[in-house]
Amino acid sequence: MKKLLTWLTAVMMAAGLGLLLPGPASATTSYCGLTWGSLAKAGEGMSSASVTGVRAGQHYCFDRMVVDLNGPVAGYTVKYVPQVVQDGSGLPVPLRGGARLQVTVNAPAYDSGGNPAYNPANKSELSNVAGYQTFRQVAYAGSFEGYTSLGLGVRARLPFRVFALAGPDNGSRLVIDVAHYW
Repeated sequence: MKKLLTWLTAVMMAAGLGLLLPGPASATTSYCGLTWGSLAKAGEGMSSASVTGVRAGQHYCFDRMVVDLNGPVAGYTVKYVPQVVQDGSGLPVPLRGGARLQVTVNAPAYDSGGNPAYNPANKSELSNVAGYQTFRQVAYAGSFEGYTSLGLGVRARLPFRVFALAGPDNGSRLVIDVAHYW
């Protein structure tokens, strides 16, 4: 009986100090300090570089997709769509997940001679995202008339950001981060 009273006293003190029960939610607080939104994001311009690779990674607050180019990133469009479609044909690209991001890089996946700079072996699974918190599938939607499109299947319509990074060497990377939560 004495142990039970001691335990109850400890629980009540912890609750009174706010250690067990969360405080009120704040409208200005965001998940992991992220203040991204879910509206379309775009950069203008056409790149003379070519897409050379696509990869994905996991971070504490978000999942990340990286598009590698062999020169500077110039333009892109990333937006939620009802259905990702293939470049040129307009055929749907099936994607797992509750929401779909269409990623269009204003750069071809072929060189100036028309030779492939990026030709994935499995166009429907560019990166193994099994076990990711947000990503469900990364797929290739094609490269047509200087634009390369990718489909990103995500768990739900979540906030995302897009930015470019220089390097390595003369190359660059287009980065798409999708938050795990709102």
